[in-house]
Amino acid sequence: MNAITLLTEDHDKMKKLLSELETTTERGVKTRAELFSTIKGELTIHEIIEEEIFYPTLKQHPKAREIVLEGYQEHHVVDLVMRELEDCPVDDESWGAKAMVMIENVRHHMEEEEGEMFQKARSVFDRTELEDLGDRME
Repeated sequence: MNAITLLTEDHDKMKKLLSELETTTERGVKTRAELFSTIKGELTIHEIIEEEIFYPTLKQHPKAREIVLEGYQEHHVVDLVMRELEDCPVDDESWGAKAMVMIENVRHHMEEEEGEMFQKARSVFDRTELEDLGDRME
């Protein structure tokens, strides 16, 4: 599978999960906890794939270096908020606000990847390279 297609499919799944979490209320403690757990697991796998395979390969190209470095930092920020969410009871009044910050950061990150980063990847990798990269990521 093409690396960009694989990441885009992950993003589509994440967008759905984030929308579901966004519409929960403070009364939906069990639903929030379950969705958060699912999101955390999906984000962890996605980050590992990007940080160990996609980003290092893309970063080798000077035209893509800055956007990749920014991607690493965006992962770091989301990780910090995720840790705070883990440490905060789901029924705490601040949990929903923290969750919204996480959601907004993840959405921003996905938009940047799907825009500038994937454009750069398409310009520096040919189709075969994207397929090989996708195979490694799978």
